[in-house]
Formats: sequence, C-alpha cells, structure tokens
Amino acid sequence: MLRGVDARGLTASLVGLTLIVIAIGGLIRIYDAGEACPDWPTCFGTWGFEVSEQEQQEWYEENPNQIDSRGSSHRYSAFQIFTEWFHRLLAGVVLGPLVLFNLWLCRQDEDLGPETGMATMISVILIIWQGAVGWLTVELDNENWSVVLHLGSALAFTMSLIWVWLSASKDKGKLPAWFCFDSELANEWKSGTGLLALGAFLAIFSGTFVSTTNGANSGCGISGFPGSWPLCEDRLVNTLDDIIAQSQMIHRWLVVVVGFSLLWASYSLWKGSVDVENGVILRNWIWVATGVFMANAAIGATYILSWNMNDGYFEFLSLLHLILGSLAFLALATAWLGSVMVNRGRLS
Repeated sequence: MLRGVDARGLTASLVGLTLIVIAIGGLIRIYDAGEACPDWPTCFGTWGFEVSEQEQQEWYEENPNQIDSRGSSHRYSAFQIFTEWFHRLLAGVVLGPLVLFNLWLCRQDEDLGPETGMATMISVILIIWQGAVGWLTVELDNENWSVVLHLGSALAFTMSLIWVWLSASKDKGKLPAWFCFDSELANEWKSGTGLLALGAFLAIFSGTFVSTTNGANSGCGISGFPGSWPLCEDRLVNTLDDIIAQSQMIHRWLVVVVGFSLLWASYSLWKGSVDVENGVILRNWIWVATGVFMANAAIGATYILSWNMNDGYFEFLSLLHLILGSLAFLALATAWLGSVMVNRGRLS
C-alpha cells in the first residue's frame, strides 16, 4: 500500500468529488449545456473544449445525424462547451480511475473485511454503469428520463462509497462517535428510515423530471403568489389528466407527504430517544435531514415565485434545489444504511 494513502481516506475524498460532479451536472442544465458536446467521449470530434462556431458548423455538416434538438443553426458558447467537457473530465478521467485505484487499495489492506471489498466492487460496477448512462444521455439528446436515470445512478454510486467508508471505518476501529447508533433504536427505525429515504429519492426523481421536461416548470402557472404557489393554477388540487404536463403538481404532493413524514419522525424520535443510550445520534441524523428537506422545499417555492417575463426563472435556485435535495436523501439513506449495519453487528 502506498505510504499515507488508504482506502478509508480516499473513499471520503471520492464522496466529496462525486458531490462536486453532481453539482456540475446541475450547472450544465442551468446553462442549457447538456448537448454542448454532441458526441461521446469526444466533443465535436476533439478531446478539447475550444470549438469555434465555424468548427461546430463544419462538424455538423460532416455528422448530420448528430444535430441536436436545437437544430443545425444553433451554436454553443465556449463556456457551455467547457462546462460539459469539464464534467466529463472529472467523472471519466479523475473519478473513474480513482475508484479503480480504491479497489486495489482495499485488496492490499489485510485489515479490511469481505464486506468492505464487496462494497468497493459494487462502487466499481456502478461507476462503469454511470459512464454507460452518461453515453446514453448524450445519444438521446438529454431525454428527461435519461437525465433522471443519470442522477439516480449518481446517487446510488455515492451511497456505495458511503458504504465503503462505513465498513472500512469499522474494520479499522475508527468509526466516529456521531455514527455509533443505539442498536435497539436503530432496529425500531430501520424500516421507517428506509421509507423516508425512498420518499426523498422519489421527490428528487420527480423534481428532476420536472426540470428537464419542456413546459413542466410552468405546469402550475406563472401568476405568482398564491396562484402558482402554493396553489397550482389557482387550485389546491387539479384533476390529473396528463402526468407529464402536471408533473410539477405530482412533485409538490410528494414533497408534502415526505415533509410531513419527516416532521412526524423527528417528533417521534425526540420523544423516544432521550432515555436510550446513544439515542440522540440517530435522532440528530433525522433532524438534520428534516431541516435540509424543509429548507429545500422553501427554495423550490422561491424558485417558482422568481419568474418574471424578461428573465424567466432564477436558475441558480434550481441548482441549490438539486444540491440540497441530494444532501437530504443522502443523509436519510446513510442513516438507514447505518441502522441496517448496526442490526447485522457491523457497527456495534
């Protein structure tokens, strides 16, 4: 093993890097740069990002089947191309090889058990899968369902890295105090925490579908408060006639259901954890996730109300919405994973 480098430390860095890649993916959508490199893995047939408008035209003339949804006359700015190119660089050239290197580190470290090795192998499988989904997203010109799948795969990959880190921390005897769940409370809340994580994931899933579907952002109108929020086209509930056109309303109701469920769980854990040894640890994880989720719901509302005729929506709120939604899900999924591992004796 290389001096000063171990799988536990590298895995923590990989989690941070993955979150950065996810955030840049959101930035790509904000700047409408998802098709700025129409081919894969190259970009306009090159390995760089400096592609002039003339070069773009020439490439489209040579590759008419690669003309995207904006038509052959559309040209991308240098910044748009760089954003997509940099996203690919971090994911494919930096993150991918480091995940493979992490697998090698795990196999070299005799202190790490079979579960850590299995989790690391799953992370390798998922990063390969993520690359394939990235290719598919480019080939399909960022179809809404392919973008949703891309984000979902990224979150699954992130969770595999968190699993590696938790398992390696246990093997090394370095599990931090803020993850030493009480086994009785963890067993009681294992299923509930898993359902909360699933709900948060579905909220992200539906929100990504809204943000990548033409017209869905304005599916509840653009009249401002209260007609477009908290109401939807001046109604509390609309008849569901078109799932795609009304996906924003579906997303909102998912957020309401998950939000109330989190508040109930936070209250229940507050009442039930005070007399249990280490009970406040799991409670605090749920409290943090609830706080982030509720703050994110407020940001989603602010985004809808930010519409104006000249500039449209304030898109940086959409990026923040994606980041906080991902963090809320990851907090809940990590709490669920910890509860499962405690009940298998892995974190006790």
